[in-house]
Amino acid sequence: MVKITDVARHAGVSPSTVSYALNGKRPISEATRRRIEASIRELGYHPHAGARALAGARSHVLALVMPLRRGVDLPVVTRFAMSVVTTARRHGHDVLLLTGEEGEDGLRRVADSARADGFVVMDVQLDDRRLPLLRALRRPSVLIGLPADPAGLTCVDLDFRAAGEACVEHLALLGHRRVALLGSPPEVYARGTGYARRVADGVTAAAGRNGLTASVHPCASDPGAAPALVRRLLGADPAPTGLVVHNEALLGPLADALRAEGVRVPEDLSVVALCPDDLAERAATPLTSVSVPAAELGARAVELLIGKLGAETGPAPGLAAPDVTLLPPRLTVRSSTAPRG
Repeated sequence: MVKITDVARHAGVSPSTVSYALNGKRPISEATRRRIEASIRELGYHPHAGARALAGARSHVLALVMPLRRGVDLPVVTRFAMSVVTTARRHGHDVLLLTGEEGEDGLRRVADSARADGFVVMDVQLDDRRLPLLRALRRPSVLIGLPADPAGLTCVDLDFRAAGEACVEHLALLGHRRVALLGSPPEVYARGTGYARRVADGVTAAAGRNGLTASVHPCASDPGAAPALVRRLLGADPAPTGLVVHNEALLGPLADALRAEGVRVPEDLSVVALCPDDLAERAATPLTSVSVPAAELGARAVELLIGKLGAETGPAPGLAAPDVTLLPPRLTVRSSTAPRG
């Protein structure tokens, strides 16, 4: 176990100076403080949580809470994580990645150990059980996602409801009257994950406004699910002529399934996707899409958190004003949609 004397020897200072850096009882130079903090990080020393909390000492580490639950598309989630890490490093912070399904216990453990100055929280559910603790913690947090009640929280997300609406509005302008949403895996909806529910709400709302018939079809991420769903949709009477896809893992299998059934895109079926731009561009038939701006959302979340850290050492429970940033959807027309003849 690393002791305070080991930190002192590594930093070239006395043990009492290390104590002063942790408890703030006496002033020390900024250069000495930084040298001590660097030694703490390099040696993996974990001072008593109470001492660090009293001093308000910074770890210069942000915790990214990214539970890898069933139904999560790992390649897309990784884009968020890379953006968070890259932006944090520009601000001189490292990132502690929490991928386990620990919920409140994981948040409390990291906060109590003073290992991180604040939290970026992903995979936010509408009625997320972590929210009461996040509101009460004296370490700031930013959510990439929007719960049903964002009061007292800082949230940034794509406006997924508006994104679903934009997809249907585009198909309506092209003359399509029957649309279907190929949605996230069933377990994502069952958890009440905000982005999935909001896309479905947007699709059905826009369809209603425009006099379209719309259906929502959660779809598992395994490749075998796409052919079965395609056959079911094509067998409907009448079958949809427009398809909205919000399931990045199925973009390739879906294209294969449509070809196997002899369906031409966009002549027989127009397809709009919610996905990162490069995935849409690389498709065999480049997809009209609403971009999921993972890099921008990750960067904005870190910038907001750094701003909160600069303003205070941690919000008092219940006093943080609601702060919701929703990025407007950006639809790019490519080759996968066409007017309905």
